[in-house]
Amino acid sequence: MTILITGGAGFIGSHLVRLFVEKYPAYHIFNLDALTYAGNLENLKDIENKSNYTFLKGDITNEVFINELFNKHKFESVIHLAAESHVDRSIEDPLAFVKTNVIGTMILLNAFKNLWKGNYKSKLFYHISTDEVYGTLGQTGLFTETTSYDPNSPYSASKASSDHFVRAYGETYGMPYVITNCSNNYGQNQFPEKLIPLFINNIINNKSLPVYGDGNYTRDWLYVKDHAKAIDLVFHKGEQGETYNIGGFNEWKNIDLVKLLCAQMDEKLNRPKGSSEKLITYVKDRPGHDLRYAIDASKMNKELGWKPSVTFEEGLSKTIDWYLSNEDWLKNVTSGEYQKYYQKQYN
Repeated sequence: MTILITGGAGFIGSHLVRLFVEKYPAYHIFNLDALTYAGNLENLKDIENKSNYTFLKGDITNEVFINELFNKHKFESVIHLAAESHVDRSIEDPLAFVKTNVIGTMILLNAFKNLWKGNYKSKLFYHISTDEVYGTLGQTGLFTETTSYDPNSPYSASKASSDHFVRAYGETYGMPYVITNCSNNYGQNQFPEKLIPLFINNIINNKSLPVYGDGNYTRDWLYVKDHAKAIDLVFHKGEQGETYNIGGFNEWKNIDLVKLLCAQMDEKLNRPKGSSEKLITYVKDRPGHDLRYAIDASKMNKELGWKPSVTFEEGLSKTIDWYLSNEDWLKNVTSGEYQKYYQKQYN
């Protein structure tokens, strides 16, 4: 089977690419990534020479390029992760999110449709989305697969739009698809603009830890390796035309998460207890900030037998250990040096 994974040099994508390359030697995995700031081939150095792996540098918004790729390699399945995903960036530049998340998805859908022309036997378009499309929750309740969409940021609106287009292609053209909506991912190799790696890096360097508002915003956290395993299950055993919510059964208020992170960092860095917590700084809230996300992942559990493999405390400890053992990686991505290499290597 030839499988195209988009965004495979990114955080979640690199973990998924590695899993598929190592677990399924009979599959050929094509990793398509534009290598923007969040895509890093260092994430995949351990598998770059595998015979069933090919890296392709390119942009999903380049229609001519994408059509050429599909015609050349005849991708039988697509697992689509490539996306702009940072809410703060979407507030600054919403059109970039429309271009990548909506137009890019449309170009992939069209290329897949035009290649197979209705002959979809043993084919699948798998679209990875987010819990943010559902909007915000109050103090109670959970997002289910039937929760109405109610996006509140340009990022979540762009992902909601792409979800709708995937479903529309399924209904209109009979294209086989699945969609998964996941909660906040954390783990190794995450670009340090997101909360956990940003704060790990800031604590290492004794910089302030900016917490939005009163810190009581609540998120469900999912260990990235557990997410990759869930994607594997949905890809192979999920029912076509269905949506599956993937969450960690693991809600944390931001301030409680940050204090746990500070405590673990103090212990691992042999600093006096409470040292890192002194770095917490409350900052002005961002516009349209959703109060609470929480996913009901019981469908994944009941139908596919999936559940998280680690507690949040265990997963966070493993994550911190990785960043402390890979400070060169952290310095490289925060300095942008790897981007200079890509510019030289790929012109």
